[in-house]
Amino acid sequence: MGIERTSSAIMLQGTGSDVGKTVLVAGLCRMAKRRGLTVRPFKPQNMSNNAAVAEIPLEDGTGGEIGRAQWLQALACGTPSNVDMNPVLLKPQSETGSQIIVHGKVWGAAKGRDYQKLKPQLLGAVMESFSRLKAEADLVIVEGAGSPAEINLRAGDIANMGFATAANMPVVLVGDIDRGGVIASIVGTHTILPKEDRELIAGFLINKFRGDVSLFDEGLKQITEFTGWNSYGVVPYLPEVAKLPAEDSVALEHAVQTTREGEAVIVPVLSRIANFDDLDPLKLEPNVRLIFVRPGDEWPQDARLVVLPGSKSTIADLDQFKELGWDVELKNHAARGGHVLGICGGYQILGNSVSDPDGIEGTQKEAAGLGLLDVDTVLVPHKTVLNRKALDARSGEPLCGYEIHMGRTWGPGAENPVITLDGIPDGAISANGRIRGCYMHGLFSTDRWRREYLGGVGIKTGGMDYRASVDDALDALADHLEAVVDPGLFDIGA
Repeated sequence: MGIERTSSAIMLQGTGSDVGKTVLVAGLCRMAKRRGLTVRPFKPQNMSNNAAVAEIPLEDGTGGEIGRAQWLQALACGTPSNVDMNPVLLKPQSETGSQIIVHGKVWGAAKGRDYQKLKPQLLGAVMESFSRLKAEADLVIVEGAGSPAEINLRAGDIANMGFATAANMPVVLVGDIDRGGVIASIVGTHTILPKEDRELIAGFLINKFRGDVSLFDEGLKQITEFTGWNSYGVVPYLPEVAKLPAEDSVALEHAVQTTREGEAVIVPVLSRIANFDDLDPLKLEPNVRLIFVRPGDEWPQDARLVVLPGSKSTIADLDQFKELGWDVELKNHAARGGHVLGICGGYQILGNSVSDPDGIEGTQKEAAGLGLLDVDTVLVPHKTVLNRKALDARSGEPLCGYEIHMGRTWGPGAENPVITLDGIPDGAISANGRIRGCYMHGLFSTDRWRREYLGGVGIKTGGMDYRASVDDALDALADHLEAVVDPGLFDIGA
């Protein structure tokens, strides 16, 4: 049954990073949609190399980049994603610097210290996007970034309390009980926040609880006694979350190798891994044993397939790949008859060379590739950002995906492409057919193509509908939240 529509907004902030804000916002968005509300997600500033191309194109017809999390939250709302949902996106390129995306387009680049000085310039873009979303929605659910407890970053903040203050918005603080110390983290946040920020916090949510929730009743009471904040519920640890696309590489740091039986698929995890949502459908295939190989790990000798994912800094990741001896491991895998698929940056790495004459990624101008595909890549200033429909170059099977890259690749190997995009060939296939690479992300999300490709490398798959599985997971998440979250949560921003 629907509820009365009001123009409102609420914001979820966390006691720290990776406390589950992204998933909670997605679940709350689906809950609100079920109640008959027109709801929109919003994240003022995101830092992630797991980007998506917004479904609503920019005025010039090109695509705009947003965080993958906001794409997922838009799906939960039942609305096409657009760049206003994440007006500022930071894409780390090195240990100290990031590319800055504003309203979907490259705005510049800066090191961390310099970016702190730039943030006040971006508040106008943030508020402009928020105003547009609020004008078209009954409810906007906002996700913070990091934690408001980082008071050293409070000056010029646009991601947490700085935005909440500018928008005069009520905040719900999320604490992760699974990592321990949740009472101290919530009470500690209350203690160190300035009075004007504390007054914006309406209450708190406890996330990722395992076991009998009643055992924490006294804990809830004590938090309220210390802070004066209301509890809006205790959310259990939910297995459905594993079926949803992850926001950023923090999820990979905590990823555990599956223990189920199945054919091994290796994913080398490099420093600037990007758009690793390409791997999500493989995680859900029952006969795939997805193995994330990190520095120091051994490569399984029985792997059927190695997937080289995208990279935000191709040359740096290529150099690291060779320093770790993974170039030898990959060539040995290929010599044993194993298959390799490179996507975007991974495709570039598989070629003969990668050159950067304009210094887009840094000072290194050129690097020798792995030489498994007879192509060469030049990085160029123009960034291709597009949602795509394509055809498999051999079978003619239709595919849907997207491109986000700053390179052009050509050579004899490209005469045998993987796909065609509007009739234009993309990618390269080796003479023996076992090494492939192309620029389009999202290949495995097309169910029929995924089944046929994996079948060709010797992996039998089931009949999974990947996109339906994500939508089902959002429904299951909303079901759980309906049972444990105080429905008054939606009223605090009215």
